[in-house]
Amino acid sequence: MDRTSSAAKPGIARGGIAETTLRRVRWRILPLIVVLYLVAYLDRNNVGFAKAGLAHDLGIQDAAYGLGAGIFFIGYVLLEIPSNAAMYRFGARRWISRILVSWGVLATAMALVSGETSFLVLRFLLGAAEAGFFPAVVFYFTLWFPAAQRVAVLGIFVLAQPVANAVGAPLSGAILDLDGHWGLHGWQWVFVVEGLPAIVLGVLTLFWLTDRPEDAAWLSEQQRAWLTQMMNAELAANASPARRPFLAGLKSRRAWVYGVLNFGMVCGIYGLGLWLPTIVKSLGHFGNSALGWLVMVPYAAAVPCVYWWSRRADRTGRRALHASVSMVVAAVGLVAAGYLLPVSATLALIFLSMAAIGIFSAIAPFLSIPAALFSGAAAAASLGLVNSLGNIGGFVAPYAVGLIKSATGSDRLGLTFLAACLIVTAAATYRYANRRPEGNTAARAS
Repeated sequence: MDRTSSAAKPGIARGGIAETTLRRVRWRILPLIVVLYLVAYLDRNNVGFAKAGLAHDLGIQDAAYGLGAGIFFIGYVLLEIPSNAAMYRFGARRWISRILVSWGVLATAMALVSGETSFLVLRFLLGAAEAGFFPAVVFYFTLWFPAAQRVAVLGIFVLAQPVANAVGAPLSGAILDLDGHWGLHGWQWVFVVEGLPAIVLGVLTLFWLTDRPEDAAWLSEQQRAWLTQMMNAELAANASPARRPFLAGLKSRRAWVYGVLNFGMVCGIYGLGLWLPTIVKSLGHFGNSALGWLVMVPYAAAVPCVYWWSRRADRTGRRALHASVSMVVAAVGLVAAGYLLPVSATLALIFLSMAAIGIFSAIAPFLSIPAALFSGAAAAASLGLVNSLGNIGGFVAPYAVGLIKSATGSDRLGLTFLAACLIVTAAATYRYANRRPEGNTAARAS
């Protein structure tokens, strides 16, 4: 069994230097990080809104679309761990900036797609360019926020996912109405308008983020000293980087288990995200703008729930329980929506909203579990491994749903498949993580 440290007890001392320092850190770091992830999520999921145009203009049908939507994650997975190694070597600030600029260029280049081959190649390259962004941010949080606050911080970060989809849905719908301007199709405008911000933000990141607390000129000397001492104490508690090298994170049995569990959770996240516009469109005949507003509903419903649930997981320390309950809620919502699609558009949309609430509420409690295993280089490696294995689900889910729909013509079976992935993952997560200190701070390491 891996030797891992017990997670910190929920909550830290409030008031005085601790409260003022952490408030300052949150306001300095989180707004930009959330915007970065919002743009990332827009650029990887806007292909869902481009789907109809790609089919009409280029003949890219369901199976090819599902493969292209999923192949993004093959490039992502192949370069995830090497990217995290480079991030640890060059620093999170520089590496996150590099990731942003390269994916912004490729996201914009998606407007040049001319057929199935170029669609697949550019989606693969986009995934390779973005590889390492999510675990780099999670690792960055381990340098700045004590473990007792990390689920809530991750929850705010994860809020970018439903917010991106809530904002991106009407935005993408409105951009599609630019069809014909300057000789470009609507789907081309989607890629151009939503791809360029990543390049600008990549440059801004270099000047705004700071690698470590001891370098934070924007903190007072007292605040800087307190935070550096706090984070160094947690680093020592999780074993020194010298005794926990990069390879230790890759060899960890627990990291591999959480990576496999992350696979099941990610199947639900991206299966829903990449197919939701198509599912909602099947509820009736809507224009691009109306479709965008309808797709926004499930994501908007998820936003307050994600924040409240993450805070509750931090307060109780029951990370595994909160992640598992959320996945079960998501599975129920997906199955109910699948069976209600031909019966009632309103009820189907309500249960799709329930599914979105469950899916996005699971992410922060779940990812805080492997984030508590290590520190230093080993943490960078283990988080890269967990995210790599998880994002294989980003390939499997949309491709599988595409094949199921092509074979049966039914959304119901595809949603049932996604729900089954979530139910199995919820049960396995609770059984494995709830009795371990990283998943339940009330547990005692065996």
